[in-house]
Amino acid sequence: MIPTSGSYHLANVRLHQSLTPDLAANFDSDGFALADISVAHGRISSIAARGRATTPAGAVDLAGRIVLPCFVDCHTHIDKGHIWPRRPNPDGTFMGALNATEADRAARWSAQDVARRMDFSLRSAYAHGTRALRTHVDSVAPQEEISWPVFEAMRETWRGRIELQGACLLGIEGVRDRKWFDRLAKRVAAAKGVLGVVTYMVPDLEELLDHVFAQAIKHGLDLDFHADETDDIAAISLKKIAEAALWNGFEGKILVGHCCSLARQPDLEVMDTLDKVAKAGLAVVSLPMCNLYLQDRRTDHTTPRWRGVTLLHEMRARGIPVAVASDNTRDPFYAYGDLDMLEVYRMATRILHFDHPVADWPQAVTATPANVMRLDGFGTLAAGGDADFILFKGRSWTELLSRPESDRIVVRAGRAIDRQLPDYAELDELMVE
Repeated sequence: MIPTSGSYHLANVRLHQSLTPDLAANFDSDGFALADISVAHGRISSIAARGRATTPAGAVDLAGRIVLPCFVDCHTHIDKGHIWPRRPNPDGTFMGALNATEADRAARWSAQDVARRMDFSLRSAYAHGTRALRTHVDSVAPQEEISWPVFEAMRETWRGRIELQGACLLGIEGVRDRKWFDRLAKRVAAAKGVLGVVTYMVPDLEELLDHVFAQAIKHGLDLDFHADETDDIAAISLKKIAEAALWNGFEGKILVGHCCSLARQPDLEVMDTLDKVAKAGLAVVSLPMCNLYLQDRRTDHTTPRWRGVTLLHEMRARGIPVAVASDNTRDPFYAYGDLDMLEVYRMATRILHFDHPVADWPQAVTATPANVMRLDGFGTLAAGGDADFILFKGRSWTELLSRPESDRIVVRAGRAIDRQLPDYAELDELMVE
């Protein structure tokens, strides 16, 4: 369907208003309009609403099929990915996941092991249509000395296919060893990464956050936090992060993930937190599949009572940038997943109600995470931009989100890519003792 060489024109495609900001058209109630796209030399040469331009001879008529920009996945853990067969979660709980992962990391995470699993993950994400991805990199000693060189090599290998970013990951208590943490921050800066920690309610949280912010300012780093991945209403580290950003005068980008406990807290506490988050300029990413899997997991064979996701609607209403992302893939924190951002968006729509109206929620897997990751030109479709987009069969949201769309066409630099997914059997030898 997509020509293999030369320029071409795609006629009668369905584009979304929130992802094609320069398109002047009559959009329907779901935000769609019919348009034509012209591609030349790997870039989009024009986008025009149907009826405003003459369709060139030889154009491919797509009969109203949806075209979206390639996805941006801003919160993943591809260094953990695919260890489930050798280290499953014994009970599906957060602590079960934490303990299983720590044991596997200590026993098995050599450079070769991490590299092979990361590459497998990236091949999956690429085949599904992801153009940029941020992964957290477990950075507790001595793993940081193994995994960061692997990350840097992987970033170079994948340059031009997936824009790969890395954020260090360690518990906030690790910051108490100032000399070690300062060396880690310097190492992350050398790798052009992002400084990240997992926050929870330790007595010296404010002091530790101050030091994290100080190191980020010193090295010119953006920040990426895991926060409040619990149903404990006393967990308010999201608010503490916002307060720290304000009193430190931090001017970089800050992304905070999970924030599950916020949905359990009293309204006055929620409003105070969200006001501070908005004032501090934080962005928030919810991980709907992993949070649904882990949160409110009960060991007494009773049914979970809440969804585990955070308050994205309330955040969006305050102008807080919000995103959703893949998070973990086939590891003790989430037994499933394939780094398919269409699946993430489909699940988010059902769990978080990204519909009635759809509004600009599609930006949560495209333009918004691209902005957080400082990726100009990613996550939107515009004349003069790269011809990186995904062609689906669905012609409406209900068609698109009702099927896996496993036969989607992913176009990069104007050409359809080979979408062959890696075979799980490739990893079999890594799963044996």
